Amino acid sequence: MHKTIIRIFIILTFFLNVTHSQQFNEIGESGLNYYGNITAPDFPKDLQWLNTEMPYSISDFKGKLVLLDFWTYCCINCIHIIPDLKKLEEMYKNELVVIGVHSAKFLTERGTENIRQAILRYEIEHPVVNDKDFEVWESYTARAWPTLVLIDPKGKVIGMTTGEGAYDTFNPVISEAIDQYERDGLILNLDPLKLALEKNKTPKSLLSFPGKVAADTASSRLFITDSNNNRVLILKINENGNEAVVEEVIGTGKIGTKDGAYNEAEFFRPQGIAFHKDKLYIADTENHLIRAIDLLSMQVKTVAGLGYQSREYGIIKGRALETALNSPWDLIAVNDVLYIAMAGSHQIWKLDLATGQIGTYAGSGRENIIDGALYESSLAQPSGITTDGVKLYFADSEVSAIRSAELKSKGIVNTIVGTGLFDFGDIDGAGDNVRLQHPLGVVFNKADQLLYITDTYNSKIKTVNPLTREVKTYAGTGFTGTRDGSIESAQFNEPSGLTIMNGKIFVTDTNNNLLRVIDMVSKEVKTVRITNPDKLMAGMKSDKKRKAENTVMLSPVELKSGEIKLKFNFTLPEGFKINPEAMPQVAVNGDAVEQFETEVNTKSAVFEVPVKLNGAGGKLNVEVLVYYCETENQGICKFKDLYFEVPVSINASGKDVIDIVYTLN
Repeated sequence: MHKTIIRIFIILTFFLNVTHSQQFNEIGESGLNYYGNITAPDFPKDLQWLNTEMPYSISDFKGKLVLLDFWTYCCINCIHIIPDLKKLEEMYKNELVVIGVHSAKFLTERGTENIRQAILRYEIEHPVVNDKDFEVWESYTARAWPTLVLIDPKGKVIGMTTGEGAYDTFNPVISEAIDQYERDGLILNLDPLKLALEKNKTPKSLLSFPGKVAADTASSRLFITDSNNNRVLILKINENGNEAVVEEVIGTGKIGTKDGAYNEAEFFRPQGIAFHKDKLYIADTENHLIRAIDLLSMQVKTVAGLGYQSREYGIIKGRALETALNSPWDLIAVNDVLYIAMAGSHQIWKLDLATGQIGTYAGSGRENIIDGALYESSLAQPSGITTDGVKLYFADSEVSAIRSAELKSKGIVNTIVGTGLFDFGDIDGAGDNVRLQHPLGVVFNKADQLLYITDTYNSKIKTVNPLTREVKTYAGTGFTGTRDGSIESAQFNEPSGLTIMNGKIFVTDTNNNLLRVIDMVSKEVKTVRITNPDKLMAGMKSDKKRKAENTVMLSPVELKSGEIKLKFNFTLPEGFKINPEAMPQVAVNGDAVEQFETEVNTKSAVFEVPVKLNGAGGKLNVEVLVYYCETENQGICKFKDLYFEVPVSINASGKDVIDIVYTLN
């Protein structure tokens, strides 16, 4: 039934687009009029909004150019234009408002909380409306993901376009439109939009949207791409698999392409990771690079890509450091060849580590689910890859499929399960009756000859028999959550990657910002607890922008000179406690400060810090870093960096204590 409804909707949308094609101009056409003729349809009043505390209507943006971005967070093309939108927002921050209209492809993407997680992951800082029933999509006759619609300062539609390249398309149009309005004497509204960003409502976790995980069984180490912290972690796992010591943090946390030592290197939302011959190979996804981490010399080196997205399609071959890549998402090493799930070009690529040659291995570049010869097949955003030594197996996420490609020169691509771009669900079984929902991770287990997959949007771990095409739910209820326990009762939230080591499955539980472990003997799921969380904090303090957003202004206070106390009283979320292994950190500075204590030894949310004042007045700046964990499951930990500013005057009869009260979320 659901598949039929989806197909009817697509047909209806197509006819609506044809009907309106003569009314909405195509952005980029010559002779474009910067004043629209058609009134922009308004947003329905009952929709949910994010990054703001109020719903908007088109009339709220009078005097500004408005760019509507119709997107869905699974879509690689939608992800590709996010940097373009950010450039436009920065360049025209007073004249332009970008509104994200999230019109979901997959059922899971319709949930507002899931969209909120995508906003956090991709650091989106403009208002987003949840168009879960396609009301806004239909009113603007959107054609595909992404569709972009430009609206003039009077609320009329200038035109629309689809696809990538948003900056190159819209920058000249917006610039020329502003010039035209100035010549015409049209006064623009240059007041900034009032926002309530989701990131400022959300405490940080020790991990931030972890992507993929790989293992070295001989040393009991796990390697994780801590994607939104732009770094790679090396963890030593205990015998039970439920505790981890952070051995190395690779990367500064800053976005960039810099090679070098662990504390110098930079990444940009890395995803895939493969361990091969004392090296880690990293799919540095949003840098469009492949990086190599030498675990012996402790150096990071770029081995493929140019640092920008390829715009070429079709069959490509060349030298690795002279060839642009397109969102590499996962990789696996077979002998001395690295196979890459190149999500952005809908292909599998291979990199010969000995010769430095790179190129297409499978997939024509057309997005679809078509089997056949390697170059003639069609893939759809491959996002996970593994091997049994004879075949590659990959999670083809946009067609909700698990597929294979033979490891031989004239091999073929076969589909194990999955049938089409809009065929998805949560149905176990065999063959064409199976339905998955946007799987991202896959690993081959030699012990039972099964594939274990993250059925990501169903928040489950499943097994796939590559011979019989049988699929079974292995762990997870299908409801999102952080519950540990039996594999039947445990819960995940959009898990992305998994690996198997010493009879245990380790899962990057991406939207929960956790590492989980499944014991394959006891059939129990646990959250892996990081026993030295302080090591993860290097380079993770707030930048200037976040500092400004997280600053709390306190009322002026009269203090006596000399010894005083800062008394902190934090209210923690229900079911949380101060992390006993990572005490709060406090820093105090300002003209009035002579010295202060940085060490806080407490397990309480109420504590004091002594400060010595020098007799001068002025502003007291207090920075606090608070770690807190769930009482029942200490693996689930968060932290909050806070800044308090207190205007201080000195008086002999003044107080000797400053009360700082704050409620953590």
